[in-house]
Amino acid sequence: GDCEFWAEWKDRRLWVTVYPIVMITFPAAVQAVLWEGLRLPWGAPVCVLGFLFGEWVNRYFKFWGWTYFPINFVFPTAAVHTAIFLDGVLMLSASFLVTAVIGGIGWGLLMYPGNWPVIAPLHVPVEYNGMLMSIADILGYHYVRTGTPEYIRMVEKGTL
Repeated sequence: GDCEFWAEWKDRRLWVTVYPIVMITFPAAVQAVLWEGLRLPWGAPVCVLGFLFGEWVNRYFKFWGWTYFPINFVFPTAAVHTAIFLDGVLMLSASFLVTAVIGGIGWGLLMYPGNWPVIAPLHVPVEYNGMLMSIADILGYHYVRTGTPEYIRMVEKGTL
């Protein structure tokens, strides 16, 4: 969804809660197939690297190629570290149940702090026209996206 595209929507509500739950489905499926059939403990990282490659191609051609939107404002979520953790749990436990419980919890809990180094510079407080706001909020004002105000109010309920 939109919480995965825009830099000022990362570190908010939907990206922290919904995105890890939705994103674990395909890496877990690829992990299960490769582990069950070939005993290879690298299904999730391979799937996530494929996602990241596709996302960078998507972001480059759609955002930069068509609209010249700054590409560093629409970066995809880093999830390789969570995929390595998921496969590490499977490799150490050799149990799908333990991987689902411990690996799934770790997937969700590691995604947020693993992206802090990328998001942190965008959440520096600055004074802009007499208002205190973050750099991410200023990006939202200067690079206006398509979308009705009702949609933005429904999703964000924040500064935008």
